[in-house]
Amino acid sequence: MPGSIHPLLVTDRPVPRPVRAVLFDLDGTLADTLFDIADAMNRMLTQYGLPAHSENDYRHFVGDGVRQLIERALPTDRTDLLEPILAAYLPYLAEHGADHATLYPGIAEMLDALVKMEIPIAVCSNKVHDATRLCIDKLCAPWNFAEVRGATDGIPKKPDPQVALEIAGLLDAAAGDCLFVGDTNTDMKTANNAGMFAVGCTWGFRDRAELLETGALAIIDEPMQLMQLIG
Repeated sequence: MPGSIHPLLVTDRPVPRPVRAVLFDLDGTLADTLFDIADAMNRMLTQYGLPAHSENDYRHFVGDGVRQLIERALPTDRTDLLEPILAAYLPYLAEHGADHATLYPGIAEMLDALVKMEIPIAVCSNKVHDATRLCIDKLCAPWNFAEVRGATDGIPKKPDPQVALEIAGLLDAAAGDCLFVGDTNTDMKTANNAGMFAVGCTWGFRDRAELLETGALAIIDEPMQLMQLIG
């Protein structure tokens, strides 16, 4: 039964009461976008005669922005191709980054529940902004996200807390009253750097151990467990 397993609290810090906003990572948290990310990058690599990577490899390439993704995908002796691949990858992903993307099971029900409780929801992603917006517009049209922020040139990426704090400010919510939900070490560090309550989800690209080691205050294995945390 979905949500029947209780979330794992790993802190004495209380969950905010009430929760004023929930910020979500996108890739690996709300949506399974791994195939599209892998397919787009592998297309770039093969154009230069470089070996492609397995879809599973990209679980560990993503999370820290597009430049880091390309650096991790390139052979160590071909960093000269970073800029040309970046120039081709960004427009391709902005057009095709949601071709096969789907919401994870249970996400729709969780978003419905948050909206019913009138808790503002937002996205804070290191995916480039145009591709982030594409995914949200395609997959999340039924829900009103108060703010959607992807990576933009000149603005620090996660785990820098700047964007998360800006979102909280726009939602008129104190950082300590916000939950930050994500699937990677970058998300847990972002939450803690911003003073938000860090919730790690295990259905995404990384494992429970990584989330616990990097500051998760609660672990959820199913989306509706978030509602158990909120109470």
